[in-house]
Parts: sequence; structure tokens; C-alpha cells
Amino acid sequence: MPRTSRPAELPLNISKHSGQPLPAQIAEQVRGHIITGTLKPADALPSSRALATRLGVSRGSVVAAFEQLSAEGYVQTSRGGTFVTADLKLQKISPQSPDQSTGPGRAESSTASLNLLPGTPDTSLLASAAWRAAWRKAAAEPGSSYPAVGATYLQEQLAEHLRVMRSVVREPHEILVTAGARDAFRLVLSAMRRQRHDRPLRIAVENPGYPSLHKIPAAFSHEIVPIDVDEHGLNPAHLPQNPRPDIVLVTPSHQYPLGASMPIVRRLELLEWAKKNDAFIVEDDYDSELRYVGDPLPALAALDRQTGHDCVITLGSFTKTLTPGLGLGYLLAPPSVMAEVAHLRGVLGSPVSSITQDAMASFLTDGGARRHIARMRRVYKGRRDTLLETLTSERTPDWVKVLPMDGGLHAVLEFTGQRATPLAEREFLRRAEQENLTAATLGDYWAHSGAHQSARKFGAVIGFGGISERHLPRALELTTRVLRSL
Repeated sequence: MPRTSRPAELPLNISKHSGQPLPAQIAEQVRGHIITGTLKPADALPSSRALATRLGVSRGSVVAAFEQLSAEGYVQTSRGGTFVTADLKLQKISPQSPDQSTGPGRAESSTASLNLLPGTPDTSLLASAAWRAAWRKAAAEPGSSYPAVGATYLQEQLAEHLRVMRSVVREPHEILVTAGARDAFRLVLSAMRRQRHDRPLRIAVENPGYPSLHKIPAAFSHEIVPIDVDEHGLNPAHLPQNPRPDIVLVTPSHQYPLGASMPIVRRLELLEWAKKNDAFIVEDDYDSELRYVGDPLPALAALDRQTGHDCVITLGSFTKTLTPGLGLGYLLAPPSVMAEVAHLRGVLGSPVSSITQDAMASFLTDGGARRHIARMRRVYKGRRDTLLETLTSERTPDWVKVLPMDGGLHAVLEFTGQRATPLAEREFLRRAEQENLTAATLGDYWAHSGAHQSARKFGAVIGFGGISERHLPRALELTTRVLRSL
């Protein structure tokens, strides 16, 4: 039973111009009132209709906020209304003075670290009604085991998703369900090694590039060949000819971490090089849907099919667009590679459970994935704009160069002049830690062999996916403070 039959008069401050979605603002502030004790367990909340009228927002925004809080366990809904969870036990947070707070209604401790690590998505808005319904249905009706290549219905939905979102047209049977990009890459390496007489492969990688994928070939005793990138990504003219690589691993739509997008001329050159040299291009299509300037660029696999080269292998996942915890992705490959990959998957078995496949298939069928990606694109664009406004202001030292960022979840701050050194990077991290900031440095993305010293860049890599709109301005102010202190 509620503590009082009269709903609490919640002091909420909602802004329609902050860039943060209204449901997120409502959920965040109600959550803050619960954590700080303004709302007690079993207290009644206003009805969604009444609260929407008072705030001047749609009832759907309030319902979405209440659903999010319910998914997190803060509130419960019954026929009598919505109440703070009766048996909720929280550690009481002391009120903080304005200079300790990072934004209105802050509930976290002032000593909590502000997460600016790159590549971290915001998962707080994922638990929509469609998401929860997909998982309820999958759990209530667990299917039997599926073929090792994946559930047929999921393959069909992935084919439709790729057609609409990435301009890639494939038949469902041409898509293999994986546990993510690393799982898919391991399969590709194993399949190609078998095809190439069980010898170690030579794999050309972007320098700088994505460390987690680069470590996989090394773990299997393959040879890594770092290729320096420029403002247009990897240049096929720099690929060695003798001995030539077997695989070229690229991020053509959004080079990681520098953000370059490979133009059409260079893409065609890369495809022609691969065909001429009997090599394959492995395309890591990791966050191409998160583009804020213009439309998302078609995947390299789309151009490969159009030109008839048939030499592109695409690794895809929902790690950046949905959540890393999903553990589901997909693999596209030419028939010669796919046959061997499918055979290996059949021997090893699929690491993706049938419940996960069923839930994702339902989420795709209902359009939940596309709606969520579109929503997060708007949210992240607002954070990107905040970051650009802060870090390109006069408060940022003139030796810091903010590289173009048309998409993704991070920005690169290149150090120039005398501060373009590993020492400056280490000092940046040390002083950021003193301000309770967690970030990354650009030097960590370079291969320590293969890159000419003059080509190396140094600086900071700042992520804005894993931090809320409320905390981002404070984190960026602290970042500029650290930069000025250098």
C-alpha cells in the first residue's frame, strides 16, 4: 500500500531545448528524487496524464519515463497507479552544494568518475516497451536450438535491416549470425588459414586502428602489417606487394579513431587491388549508422556487390548502436569464404543462444532497433554539438586541434607543436585522473612498429556516449581545465 493516497507534487524542471529527450529528463529527475529520499518507498506518483498536463509534454513521454524507471526497479505500476517500489533499499545520498554538483538533480557522489572513454554507448534508453516485449516473448516461448549459422527468421530480419540501414542487399542465407565482430573475425581467420594451406596469414591493418581486433590475429600467430592512414583513411597505394597481404582490415565508413571516411575513388582502388592480388577486404562496420552530417554512407559490401568484385567480408554488430551486452552480430562473406566459415561454425556450434536470437528477431521485426538507432542518433548529435561548442571555444588552448567528427561516439583532440609527445599524453591522463575523469590517449591506438615517427599523432580521445547530458558539460569543463594546466 502507498504511504499516502495523494500523489507527490514532484518539482521537475523539463527543458524542450536541452537536446536531451523528454522521457530521459523526466526519468532522470524522478530517479534523483527517489535516490535522495524526496520520494520514499511506496509513495504514489502522479498519473501519467496529470503529470504530462502539468509539464506541458505528451503523455507518451511520461509513460516512456515511467516504463524506464519500472525496468530499472525504481517504480511499480498496478491498477491503482504508479508507486515507488515498496521494498526499495537505497543508500541515502547527502545533498550537495552547487560547486559539487555536475548538473540539476545530481544523485551520484561528487567523487564518482566521469566516463569519457571512447566507444561506450548509452544503454539507459534501450529498455523501451518494444525491447522488453521482445525479451518477454523470447523467454516465455523459448525455441529449440537453431542451425549453427543462425535462426532463419533472424537472418531474414537482418537482411531487411541491412537493406534499409546500410544499402546492402543480401539473401538471408548469405548472412551468418555471430556473437559479435571478434567472434566473426576469428571464424574468418580460421577459414582462410585452412584455404591457404594452413600457413599464417599476412593482415594489413590501419595505423592507428582498433586495438581489440588487431590483437586477434596476433593471438593466432598471424603477421600484422601496419599501414599508415591519412585524412581519407587507408591508401591502397601504400599496401606492400611482395609479399602482399592476404587480408586488409579497414573501417572505411568511419576510420577508428581518427574519423576519416574513405571516398569512393579510394574504395574502388581498394576493391581493384584486392581482386588483382587475390586478397580479401575485411570491413569492420562498427558504428556507421551513427552519422550526424549527411546520410550514413553505404557499406563497402554494397559497392563490392555492385562492381562484381566479390572480395569484401563484413563484420557487423549492435555493440555501439544498442548495447555491448547483447553479444550478437553478423557476418557477410563471398561464397568461397562463407562455405568454409559455415562449416567451421557447424563444427564449433553457435555461441548465441536461441532466446537471444528470438528476442533480436522480434525487436527488428517491430522496428524497435531502427527507432532506437534513430533516437540515439539525435541524442548523440546533441552531445557532439555540446562537445564541439566547448572544446572549440577560446577556453581550449590553441595547441589543441579538434579533428572532424561526422559520426561515432568520440572526438579526437590532437596535440600540436611541442606538446605532441607521449609525455604530454601521460601528463594529460594523470591530471585527468586527479579531476575524476577517465579518457584515452591517441598514442595507444598506434602500432609501435611500422609507423614512421613523423606520421604519429598524439593527443586525447574523448568519448561522449557513456556520459549523460547532465554530466557532459561538467566533464568537458574539467577537460579544458586539464588541457590548460599542461
